[in-house]
Amino acid sequence: MADFKSAGSSGSPPPRRDPSNATRLGVRPEPLRDLYYQLMRRSWWLLMGVLAIVYLAANSVFAMLYALDPHGFSGTTDLRFGDAFSFSVQTFATIGYGTISPKSVYANTLVTIEALLGLMFTALATGLVFAKFSRPRARVLFSNTMIMTRRDGKPCLQFRVANARGNDLIEAFLRVTLVKSEHTPEGVRMRRLYDLALERSMTPLFSLAWVVMHVIDEKSPLFGETEQSLADDEVLFIATLTGIDGTLAQTVYARQLYEYHDIRWWHRFVDITTIRETDRGIILDLRKFHDVEPEAGARD
Repeated sequence: MADFKSAGSSGSPPPRRDPSNATRLGVRPEPLRDLYYQLMRRSWWLLMGVLAIVYLAANSVFAMLYALDPHGFSGTTDLRFGDAFSFSVQTFATIGYGTISPKSVYANTLVTIEALLGLMFTALATGLVFAKFSRPRARVLFSNTMIMTRRDGKPCLQFRVANARGNDLIEAFLRVTLVKSEHTPEGVRMRRLYDLALERSMTPLFSLAWVVMHVIDEKSPLFGETEQSLADDEVLFIATLTGIDGTLAQTVYARQLYEYHDIRWWHRFVDITTIRETDRGIILDLRKFHDVEPEAGARD
């Protein structure tokens, strides 16, 4: 097998490639059709901001429409924008304090339309918030780097995962895929996906930490590769973990992408597990979760 040796680092920043952020050409954007998906995918701040903007914009529009008929309301002789906005909020939210009430046909028609839209907005906002709040999410930590170390005299690619929430993650299954280039006999360069054989790809109960290991032998797609060859090919590693949340009884997943430059050669992970002396319980020090150190006899 070819020797693994360090490659010199270049001055350019290392690439970070995420397939979900790819630029798609030739596809007509349909923001309204994808609005629900984007709101569920993005942060809570975006969802709350969108709901607030729609709420304020709708009430402002109806306030301006109410102000077109300033004498069409009881309880005021001259409806100004501020009063119209307050009345719109009461109607939109179906509060109805009764200080101002519509009396003209125009005003009553607007109230009917706004009340209907207010009910629809409340239903949609409630559904979005509940769906986003109830969506199960795994708090799985992936180590920032992979390491190349030795196991039973053979090179071994490793990374570390941990359950930060500490709940039961049942039947957790982890899969690692290597993306590398190959050339066909016709000379066509293709990006191929190879599943890496792991020493253990499933655990019945994942609640602490897990060191994922792939031994590089003659059957490995990494056999014969060097650090320089991995860099020249710009290989990518895709790690996905799925399992059943024991609290919610729903499937959760997590993923991590590793670039070729995320591999620390001839290092090992710092131990993060100790035993508590008082009751012999386990202490998991996640403050050192990403820390690595050179292995004994590491080469430059």
